[in-house]
Amino acid sequence: MAKPKVFITRLIPDEGIKALKKKGYLVDVYEKDRVIPRQELLKRVQGVDAILSLLTDKIDGAVLDAAGKQLQIVANYAVGFDNIDLPAAKSRHIPVTNTPAPEVSEAVAEHVFALMLGLAHRIVEADKYARAEKYKGWAPNLLLGTDLHGKTLGIVGLGHIGTAVAKRAVNGFGMKCLYTDLKPNKAFEKEFGAKFVKKEVLLKKADFITLHIPLFPSTRHYLSTKEFNLMKKTAFIVNTSRGPVVDEKALLKALKAKKIASAGIDVYECEPAIDCDIRDNLELKSFDTVILTPHIASGTIEARQAMSLLAAKNIIAVLSGKKPLTPAK
Repeated sequence: MAKPKVFITRLIPDEGIKALKKKGYLVDVYEKDRVIPRQELLKRVQGVDAILSLLTDKIDGAVLDAAGKQLQIVANYAVGFDNIDLPAAKSRHIPVTNTPAPEVSEAVAEHVFALMLGLAHRIVEADKYARAEKYKGWAPNLLLGTDLHGKTLGIVGLGHIGTAVAKRAVNGFGMKCLYTDLKPNKAFEKEFGAKFVKKEVLLKKADFITLHIPLFPSTRHYLSTKEFNLMKKTAFIVNTSRGPVVDEKALLKALKAKKIASAGIDVYECEPAIDCDIRDNLELKSFDTVILTPHIASGTIEARQAMSLLAAKNIIAVLSGKKPLTPAK
């Protein structure tokens, strides 16, 4: 009996690769540390039983057909899966999985707080100020920030990550918590004293707004001009979900007009470009108060290894005739 073949579109942390090889699978990994070119992807998936893809790979009907009818699973190395054509996979009876490992939720929640604290206490501004040798001594009004304690946090999307953020906010910083989602979560409300509100109410009342929603047609530009106009002028927003849920052009205009205080951004609408349109002379990096990170919210050793292993476990389950552990849904 032929050994199952697995193609991994880019080198990932080794826990998952070791697990696949331990099962005796033939594992092929794209050898260059970059996004695999389209034609190379179409070539390398031919004849494989499983594809372990990254969020930077467009997995559509053409890729699935190039792989062949023996393809049994696409395991996405990411919590999100907007890079995969789910209807195309479903019509071909190919399960798709993602990697919502607990370690990922913890890592992203910590990154959210790194951004929130950085914004509130003006850490990046202060670092630049000190490095430029502008510091001449303590002063009572130097680079004044704001407390998190006692402020209202608005959580958009109450999944595992949103819950992990709430835990830190309420228990660690004494923040008040509002949230909006498809439906209320009474257990969550009881544990954290949180309140379920409509989107518009959250935007009006929250001092810090953090986004934890997947990218669907319905969530694209979830925050745009209308939403920014509802927010407090002292509000901070943090986005570690997907770039296009925020209308970048509207965000830039809101920052310029000081409709909001600032933003901490880890994902971008036209990623990997930090700005969609540099010709308009209005760029995110031109705002000293904005903190930008290069899509690293889940970038911890623990989280990335857990993602690797979970992707492998999904592949092993399906190739063993079992149901996937974490089907994308």
